Amino acid sequence: MRKLLAALVSVLFLLGMAAAQDMSPEQHMRRMTASVPQNLMDMERKWAELGKADNPEALAPMLSDNFVNLDSDGTVHTKPETLERMRKAKWEVNEVVNMKVTENGSTAIVTGTWRGKGVDGTGKDVDTSERFVDTWTRMSDGKWRCLASASATIKPEQTAKE
Repeated sequence: MRKLLAALVSVLFLLGMAAAQDMSPEQHMRRMTASVPQNLMDMERKWAELGKADNPEALAPMLSDNFVNLDSDGTVHTKPETLERMRKAKWEVNEVVNMKVTENGSTAIVTGTWRGKGVDGTGKDVDTSERFVDTWTRMSDGKWRCLASASATIKPEQTAKE
């Protein structure tokens, strides 16, 4: 009986070690120490970086399959449409700042300011700042995914107040 228990403990230990090795030490440490707000703000920054780097494929897993994007011009886009627009955009500046996270169970709202300069996915020249609100949910696999995003253009006099 003791040998069986020792073998079981050893197997569980080895499985735990194998799972931990799937992450880099930095990722493992961040997962252990980072708060939900910090994780979500990191994901928002990554989203902006991926937009500037023209990498919608890396963004796709961060968005829920039924993701909805309400753009500042009032248009609504699905996940595939959002990724296609991202593919066509060319940004000199694509950054998020002044973020705040509000948690409520497995849902969180991230608000902040997005600054963009370049060409958007429709070919339009853009040099603007917008307020955004993104709704995130923790899925059954434990990963956070964005369900919805909405933005509104900030008037120049509002930007100066930040």
